[in-house]
Amino acid sequence: MSLDPRISLITLGVEDVARATAFYERLGWRKSPASQESITFIQLKGTVLGLFSRQALAEDARIANTPGGFSGVTLAHNVPSERGVDAVFKFALSCGATEVKKPEKVFWGGYSCYFADPDGHLWEVAYNPFFPLDKDGHVVLGD
Repeated sequence: MSLDPRISLITLGVEDVARATAFYERLGWRKSPASQESITFIQLKGTVLGLFSRQALAEDARIANTPGGFSGVTLAHNVPSERGVDAVFKFALSCGATEVKKPEKVFWGGYSCYFADPDGHLWEVAYNPFFPLDKDGHVVLGD
């Protein structure tokens, strides 16, 4: 047996589900009717984003809800151009994101920036000339 290589659902632990939901809705993402007061589900292309109480998520996983800081995880949104990075970054900030790193050319040959959502989850917006996007905006790594 092997594990099918896909991610079905990404859940972010948040301090206030309603506040986090409002932020992602300002980005233009819509919560699913499957959402409840305690959890929001947002249908993305090929996966679902969940917003759930950080404390409840830690309890569900049976781990301690340790104080914030760098979690070692970032989420990425790739776009087809440097101008696209600039536009997404500016839009995210206008929706309430916090600037972490302004758009710039980066050591690996692309162009990227970082912003944080209201709970500090890091999002990278990147143009990667080595990973083209298909017609649906998904990264194509090749064979």
